[in-house]
Amino acid sequence: MSVTQAEKAARFRALHERPGAFIIPNPWDALSARLLAGLGFEALATSSAASANGMGRRDGGITREQALAHARSIVEITDLPVSADLEKGFGREPEVVAETIRQAAGVGLVGCTIEDTSGDSDHPLYDLPLATERIAAAAEAVRALPFPFMLTARAHNLLFPNASVDETIRRLQAYEKAGADVLFAPGLPDIAAVKTVCSSISKPFNFMVGIAGKSFSARELEEAGVRRISLATSLYRAAMTGLLDAIREIKGTGGFSFVDRTVTTADLVKIMGI
Repeated sequence: MSVTQAEKAARFRALHERPGAFIIPNPWDALSARLLAGLGFEALATSSAASANGMGRRDGGITREQALAHARSIVEITDLPVSADLEKGFGREPEVVAETIRQAAGVGLVGCTIEDTSGDSDHPLYDLPLATERIAAAAEAVRALPFPFMLTARAHNLLFPNASVDETIRRLQAYEKAGADVLFAPGLPDIAAVKTVCSSISKPFNFMVGIAGKSFSARELEEAGVRRISLATSLYRAAMTGLLDAIREIKGTGGFSFVDRTVTTADLVKIMGI
C-alpha cells in the first residue's frame, strides 16, 4: 500500500521528536535507495555532491530542475520519507529559496536543507542578515504547505578559513529564530564542540558524518545531544572506492580477485525486496 506525502511527513517529524538519535543515510540513485530501505533505515536524504557526481558533474554543477528530478526518483522508489540537500536554494534572493521549497514539496519531498554558502570564492558565506532572511522566507513557504515539511538550515562557516564555533552558534541561533526546524553545521572539530552547539539551540541538531578525523560514533553523537545523523557522500565514496579498487586490479595486474569479495545480484534483489 502506498504511503501519502502527509503520512511520510508525519513519520519524518516523529523521528526528530522521539528520544535519541536516528541515522538518515544518503542514497545517490534508485538502487542505493532501495538497498537502504531494504536494510531497515527509516528515512533517506539526497546528497548534492553524490547527486551531481552521478550525473558526471561537480557538486553545485546541476540545476534546480535536475536536483529535483533526481530527488523525485528517490521519492518514488520507496515509501520512506525523503529529505533533499538543496544547497543554497539555487539562488541568492529569499524569494528564490522560497520557490525552491515549494517545488521541493511538489516532487514529494518532506524536508530539505538550505545552506548559507554564496558560491563566491571571495565572500563564501552570505552575511548573516541575508542568510537569516533566506531561512525566514523558506520557513514562510513551509508554513503555507498542507503538511509538516522539515526545513533544515545549515551553517557552513567551519568549512572556510578563520572558522569559529562561536560564529557557528550565532548563525544557528539566528536560523532557529527565523523558523528552521532542524539545524546543521558540518565541520565541527570534536565531540566537545558538538555538545556545545547542541546545548546552545533548542531545535534538533543534524551531525554530518563524512569528514575524516571529524566523524564520531553514533553513541558519542547521541550522548552529545545530536538528534539526526546524516552520512553525506560517505556511502557513495565507499561504493566508488570498491569500484576503483577493482578497476586498478584489472588494469594493474590483470587479476580479478575482487570478484570473490562482491555481493551477488541475487543478494541485492533479496535486500531490495523485488
